[in-house]
Amino acid sequence: MSCDDPANHEIPKAICGTRVDPSVSRPLVTSDEELHEYNLVDRSAAITAPCVLLSGHDPVLDLGFSWDPGPTDLMYLAQGTGSVSHVTDPHAIDFAYKTIVGTDGAISIAPCQTNGGKYFTLTLQVPQIGLMDHTHRKDIEKFMRAYFPATLKTLGCKGP
Repeated sequence: MSCDDPANHEIPKAICGTRVDPSVSRPLVTSDEELHEYNLVDRSAAITAPCVLLSGHDPVLDLGFSWDPGPTDLMYLAQGTGSVSHVTDPHAIDFAYKTIVGTDGAISIAPCQTNGGKYFTLTLQVPQIGLMDHTHRKDIEKFMRAYFPATLKTLGCKGP
């Protein structure tokens, strides 16, 4: 194995303040450089903000934390032209939380009574996955199934 093999680089046990098993993140992190975060999320302030896991200067996992007074239409959000929440080929999945998964990202929402609103929305974009690459959809789904509930716990959600 080469020293530059991505499998040799350690995946963080916590991403953007949420503990997640590195085996869930590894299939989405294809880079071979050292990983670090750019994190503007302040859970106590509950203000919409990004957190990005970077490899060198390149984003590998781009997470958006958003608190809102009402529920968000996930398909509308996913199909928007903006760079914050666009998800290619989104489909709803059967999950405890309303979630859509695409070829290059996902979005989940749940009731979450905090200072920032009554709902919490998490967007995930995986910029290193090509728009037509359908091979990572299950990896993205697996990540969201682990990461989203774990994130809700870190927020101290008080329910609807």
